[in-house]
This record gives sequence, structure tokens and C-alpha cells, in this order.
Amino acid sequence: MSAPMMMDVVVCQRPGTLTVEQRPVPTPGPNEVLVRVRRVGMCGTDTHIFRGVQPFLTYPRVMGHEFSGEVVQAPEHSTLRPGEPVYIVPYLSCGQCSACRKHRPNCCKAIEVLGVHRDGAFAQYVCLPERFVFSARGVSLNDAAMIEFLAIGAHAVWRSRVGPNQRVLVCGTGPIGIGCALFSKLRGSEVTVIDVRPERLSFCTEKLGIDHALQLAPDIEARLLSISGGDMFDAVFDATGNAKAMEAGFRYIAHGGTYVLVSVVSADITFSDPEFHKREATLLASRNATAADFEFVIECIRAGRIPTADLHTHSAPLLELPARLPEWLKPESKVIKAIVEC
Repeated sequence: MSAPMMMDVVVCQRPGTLTVEQRPVPTPGPNEVLVRVRRVGMCGTDTHIFRGVQPFLTYPRVMGHEFSGEVVQAPEHSTLRPGEPVYIVPYLSCGQCSACRKHRPNCCKAIEVLGVHRDGAFAQYVCLPERFVFSARGVSLNDAAMIEFLAIGAHAVWRSRVGPNQRVLVCGTGPIGIGCALFSKLRGSEVTVIDVRPERLSFCTEKLGIDHALQLAPDIEARLLSISGGDMFDAVFDATGNAKAMEAGFRYIAHGGTYVLVSVVSADITFSDPEFHKREATLLASRNATAADFEFVIECIRAGRIPTADLHTHSAPLLELPARLPEWLKPESKVIKAIVEC
């Protein structure tokens, strides 16, 4: 397998504007792998970049961090071989800061997330340090491109320490929220999801086996009390990306419960300290995922425990992305996970 001299790249020049460019194929440096990108999942982060509401970004930017591909060239002593299918951990950590020394590279002080802090995978080729590239043997390229968003859900659930017979509430049923719900179910929890979109709620109950799905309404708090037997929830996950919804979630925590903020917004979040304190609640941030979370997810996919065929709802070639992305953002498109084919 060899690479051409030039490649196609889709660039977000500014909010609302995607263009196709020709750029040179990158040349791998020492300890780097040249990957031929094959599949890229569209993420909420990508749509936030397109809409201009991603807080950690400057334009122009090549988006895309959920991706799979094939090895073109690897370092001489690498276990990776040309043609091998791979998935990528797209959080490029420094390996030296206090977080990395504590084996928490997902919150590295100098982290560079592909497609956010540096150009990502909406391109035909990328070069990456070998330690972020992993074999995807045993799963399809489509499934390998979905590992990242599922790993974020798996990491959040791991952070929460939920277990069998506990009540879990997931606020927001985009792909990240779905990941939180799925891995909570795998831990034996009873899972409730809430959202404003009825088609997403139906998907969760009909395709994913989620226990309860409630559409957001003025009486939502009373309905949640009823479903939870008056106790509210042992663990609450926010995956809405909405500051007001994140604040509302504090009211849904059971006494002794845990609130996990998977969302990130460019805003201050406030809550009632007396209510929080009397619950002796635990508040956690959950950022990105670790290589161990990725490995756990791919093992679950190999074992058939994740309904990846149901999650993958839309596809398009790379060069059609500028035209297709605005369509995918419309609720009537009913996108769960769109995958771009390179």
C-alpha cells in the first residue's frame, strides 16, 4: 500500500462553512504511523464546531476524531503492519504532566484532541504517534469508527461506579447519552432517559432496551419522582450540552447519589448548595476516555453486546460532506450516528 502525493481534505473554514481542499499527504516522523482514513463518525463536537459553539477551538479546522483506517506505513519495530485495520485514540496526551503521571491522560494538561486542537480525520491520510494507534482486528471499519463515542460513555459510567439494581438517569439521548445508557445497562442498572425528541426516546426503548424514556415537559420532575419511587436516581449523567439542563440535573440526584457531567459548555453552572449538601452528593466531570475504555468497548463489540448496526443510521462519501452535514443537523433526518466514508 502506498500513498499518493496529494489528498482530499474537508475544512471547516468558519462556522457554517465547509470546503474541500487538496493538501500534501503527510510524511510520518520517527515513531509515527501513516494511516489511510477509511471511516469517520460525525460527533456532537463536530456539529458544535460547524455551528460555532465549541469552546476549545480556532478556525479554520479539519474536524473529525472518531475514525478507523488502515496502516500505510509504521515504524520499523512496530507490531502494526501495512494494511492492518486500526482505530485511533484521538486524545494526544503529553505523557509527562501531573495527569499523565497519574495514568489519566484523558485530562492531560497539554492535551491535543484531533479535530479540535489540531487538524483531524476528514482527510484521506493522517500521521499519528504509534502509541495512539491500535489494531481493530475482528470488527468492521464502521464499528471501529464508533468506538470513540462509546468509550466516552463507558468512561463516564466507570467514573460513576453504578452497579446492579441501581437507578440511573441519562439526560440527553445523542450518541454520548446513548453510550452512557448502554453501559449502565450492561452493569445491571435500571436506566431512564429524558430528551425533547420523541424519535430518540422511541429509539432508546425499541432498539436499545432502555427501561424508561420520558419526553421533557413541565412536570418532568414529578414524573421522575414517580418512576424512582420518590428517591430520584443513584447516578445522573448529563449529555445535553445545555447549561440550563445541566443545572436542572442537580435536582434529580438521590440522597447519596452521583452526578456526572459528560457535557461541556461555555458557561458557568450554578446549583443550590443546601440541596447538594444534604444529599451528600458527588459531582464528577468525565472527560474523553482512556485506552482501557477503548479496549473495553471493542471487546463488547466483538462479543455482540453493542447494537452497532442500529446505531449507524447514515453514511456519505467524504466529498459530499459539505452538502450532507446541514441536512444531518435537521431533527427530521433522525440521525443517530452518521459515518463519513473516505
